[in-house]
Amino acid sequence: MKATHVKRAFKYRFSPTDAQAAELSRTFGCVRKVYNLALAVRTEAWMRQERVSYIQTSAMLTAWKKAEELAYLNEVSSVPLQQALRHLQTAFTNFFGK
Repeated sequence: MKATHVKRAFKYRFSPTDAQAAELSRTFGCVRKVYNLALAVRTEAWMRQERVSYIQTSAMLTAWKKAEELAYLNEVSSVPLQQALRHLQTAFTNFFGK
């Protein structure tokens, strides 16, 4: 007997409350800020023919969170902020690996 594979698709609608939407917006903004800060650091280092690792950017994140002008980064979960640094690390690894 031959097995048949049925492909199924599911659609989900995400309808956050106003409070959830505000929290998501705040989180996305902080993720964008951390990604751009780390990208700038890595770009400047690359121009000096230096490399910056994920561990170094993670330590920088800790310092950025302690800076008065970036203290708002403490208002969101650190998980998406760290994930942004991991995504940037992967992007650099893939770019230089080619």
